[in-house]
Amino acid sequence: MPINNITGLPGNPAQPRTESNQVQVGRKEPSTAQQATGRPSSVDTVSLTDTAARLRDMENTLANLPVVDNQRVEAVRRALAEGTFEVDAERIARKMLAFEQALER
Repeated sequence: MPINNITGLPGNPAQPRTESNQVQVGRKEPSTAQQATGRPSSVDTVSLTDTAARLRDMENTLANLPVVDNQRVEAVRRALAEGTFEVDAERIARKMLAFEQALER
């Protein structure tokens, strides 16, 4: 079965090839009957890695959330207008690390 490794993203060509960033796409060889009739195989398969499955689950979770939290937007707008908006760099860093760790599980 042929394996197509999909590694790296635009702007990140040096990403190493690992088990967690490979997608396997395979096709079973046609049977003798399929070769004789010329009919295509209908048993193509796709195997996703754990990382891809987790990303899919995250995507499904996000799809069920509202696009905009209007209350949060209004609170930030007010804080900006009043000059009281503060950036919590440690909170942002914790959230970024938690996201990265969620991808590694």
